Amino acid sequence: MVNKSPDGKQRKNIHIGDEVEIVQKHHQRTGELTDGIVKRILTNSANHPHGIKVMLETGEVGRVKRIIEED
Repeated sequence: MVNKSPDGKQRKNIHIGDEVEIVQKHHQRTGELTDGIVKRILTNSANHPHGIKVMLETGEVGRVKRIIEED
């Protein structure tokens, strides 16, 4: 059974303290992902086609591509 992570395009699936993988603006062409812990949720709308924009605890900002689930 595959454990599918929640969709990073829905704001309701992302919470402060979640571990996520984001793509930063300058990495959009390459698709390089950065992982970290959500400090702030920056997108106000309920969903976004490219992913909800968040700030990580490190201060990096990007759109959520994947929510890392704990087993």
